[in-house]
Amino acid sequence: MEVPISGGGGGGGGGESISCHASQVVGTDGEMDGEAMARFAAGAGLLGRGLSYAVVSIVGPQGSGKSTLLNHLFGTSFTEMDALKGRSQTTKGIWIAKAVGIEPFTVVMDLEGTDGRERGEDDTAFEKQSALFALAVSDIVMINFPRKTTLLLVIRDKTKTPLEYLTQALKEDIQKIWNAVRKPEVYKEAALSEFFNVEVTALSSYEEKENLFKEQVGQFRQRFIHSIAPGGLAADRRGVIPASGFCLSALQIWKVIRENKDLNLPAHKIMVATVRCEEIADEKLKSFISDKGWLELETAANSGLVPGFGKKLNAILDFYLSEYDTEAMYFDEDVRTAKHEQLESEILKHTYHAFKKMLEHLHHVVLNKFKSDLDQSLRSGEGFAASARYCVQSSMAEFDAGLRDALVKHAEWDTTKVRSKLEQHIEAHATSVRGTKLAELKANYEKKLLDTLAGPVQSILETGEKDSWACIRRLYRHGTESAILAFSASLSEFELDQTTIHKMVMELREHARSIVEEKAREEAGNVLMRMKERFSTVLSRDKDSMPRTWKGNEDIRAITREARLAALRLMSVMAAVRLDDKPDKIDRALTTALLDGGPLSQKRSIEFTSDPLASSTWEEVSEKNMLITPVQCKSIWRQFNAETEYAVAQAISMQEAHRRSNNWLPPAWTVLLLAILGYNEFIFLLRNPLYLLGLFVAFVVSYAAWLQYDITAYFRHGTLSGLLTITSGFLPTIMDIITAVINMSHSQKSSSHPPRHRPPLHPQSFRNQVQQQSQAQVQYQAPSSLSSSSSVGSNSDDEF
Repeated sequence: MEVPISGGGGGGGGGESISCHASQVVGTDGEMDGEAMARFAAGAGLLGRGLSYAVVSIVGPQGSGKSTLLNHLFGTSFTEMDALKGRSQTTKGIWIAKAVGIEPFTVVMDLEGTDGRERGEDDTAFEKQSALFALAVSDIVMINFPRKTTLLLVIRDKTKTPLEYLTQALKEDIQKIWNAVRKPEVYKEAALSEFFNVEVTALSSYEEKENLFKEQVGQFRQRFIHSIAPGGLAADRRGVIPASGFCLSALQIWKVIRENKDLNLPAHKIMVATVRCEEIADEKLKSFISDKGWLELETAANSGLVPGFGKKLNAILDFYLSEYDTEAMYFDEDVRTAKHEQLESEILKHTYHAFKKMLEHLHHVVLNKFKSDLDQSLRSGEGFAASARYCVQSSMAEFDAGLRDALVKHAEWDTTKVRSKLEQHIEAHATSVRGTKLAELKANYEKKLLDTLAGPVQSILETGEKDSWACIRRLYRHGTESAILAFSASLSEFELDQTTIHKMVMELREHARSIVEEKAREEAGNVLMRMKERFSTVLSRDKDSMPRTWKGNEDIRAITREARLAALRLMSVMAAVRLDDKPDKIDRALTTALLDGGPLSQKRSIEFTSDPLASSTWEEVSEKNMLITPVQCKSIWRQFNAETEYAVAQAISMQEAHRRSNNWLPPAWTVLLLAILGYNEFIFLLRNPLYLLGLFVAFVVSYAAWLQYDITAYFRHGTLSGLLTITSGFLPTIMDIITAVINMSHSQKSSSHPPRHRPPLHPQSFRNQVQQQSQAQVQYQAPSSLSSSSSVGSNSDDEF
């Protein structure tokens, strides 16, 4: 309860009208009103005073004018006793007020009288409790172990007895009381002066000498001004509870006293410091969480990289930690420091998420920049290892700078894992790019090897010469070594270890070998077709690559053997891969078994020796290098012979036909016999020139017909067919010849008239004119047998 009372007080010899609110903090029931205590502290401005305040309590009998003295001394408004009612209880419980016009801030407590009759049997208990409370919380008239308390004895209504005498007597009495008090063993021999400063002052009677009383009170008031300064009444400030904890301290002390427990003031001091520092820390944490600057910084950090993040957050943290230190500076140092660290830890814990987001953004920005810088450096033509090394150093330096910019000086967060993670991601990307570049480089050289080897190897294999594999080996070694030399030079920019370089070079070498082997296997799959092509080429063309006409003087058997030998040699070349330059007996085995062995030799081979081709492997040839097995060679040769027999038969047929066409004249003996038997007819023709002329004309016509048609070709497919063809075209031919002769005669007559002159008609010109005039008819009357022959020839050529 609060009672506004107007009162008067004087200080420094003068008086001024003041108004102050006194609050009852302990009621008549002995219970302390914590809310009233808190309202007083807030309203009077006590909470922000730190240690710059003093507490004065007054203890004395009921009706002794304690409230009146306090009101005049401190300008308070405690309720005073009504003199008309006599000595009665005015102050009930404990009241508190602020001293007016006194620095430092002074808290004044007015306690209930110690000898009142209103409480009955409970008077002694409350008297002891209130006195102990006053001693515990007050700087003056209180014991506040271990600091000294000024025990100020005020003698009211002074008599003529000298003050010095009264002071000496009172100090002796107090010393006797101190000696009689049971003290802890540690303080058993302690002197009174170690704990108390005993001072005595005397005041005149307020009722008899009011003006003198007020003057003396004014002088006495001066002693309370700057009471906490050195030499003042409350100069010993050791263990003083800070102003912000005064209410809590008073409440807890009163609670302990009421419960009749031991009052441990040092432990109480720690308790008050713990509670108050924790309250201050909680208040600052809440203020930080709702701070506008922090909320904006947190939002920005969640969205992206914030320049100066650490500096901005440090400023906010410093502000709230400084405020905490200011408000808690007067509490126990150990408690204050512990709560400071706790507050700092809680704030940092609350900010860690934003800091973590900053590191994530920094990680993302630096990693992307590394990727971009590396790609740009490689595009400019820089070597991979040098580019990667420079970009890594640049990126990590940027990350470290960003990390320093984001770090909070109050925190000791471990960022090594974040840095290591970034290094791993950068290394992984660099490794990936290096792998891609190496793969591209390797693929490029593999393509070059393919272009260098595939076509030429195929061309060499198609020739099927004995030195084919020697040529392939030279091509393989030269192409491979050239590619490896250039490839090794290109690898130098990656700064790889020798083991890796050796491995990649071996892989490229193996790839070159695989190109040759694959091309050889591909050609081996087409060996039958290649053999037939080779056979056909050798059989149908001579050494000058001119087509054979099979006129009758060619050795078809020898030519056929040569063609088969060429085909067999091609199969021998394609039977195995020979890149290792190891000799083998494949060619000899194939020649012996398939070409040189006739029926008799084959029979003897079957009877006396095993078939060299009845096997699935070649001697001195590894399985991985084998392309065509001996058994497969035998089967292919059998099929090859079957498919080339027709070409040989056709060549033989054409040769025989040509021979027959060149032997149409009768034998010489027949001619001689005809001359002998036809002697008379010959003489007859000589004697009759007209018959001779007729024979000449018949000869000319026959010769013209011979030139017009290929008579030999007509009889090539049979005599009947030739006669039918000649008969069907004979009459048109005669008509064409007669027409040509008439035209020639007419031309000669016309040429006799000048000035035009024609040269005589040459026999060849005559032949050409006859052929031109009769070409259409000859084509129209082409015999069916010739067409059939052409068709057969075409089919045989396709099959061949």
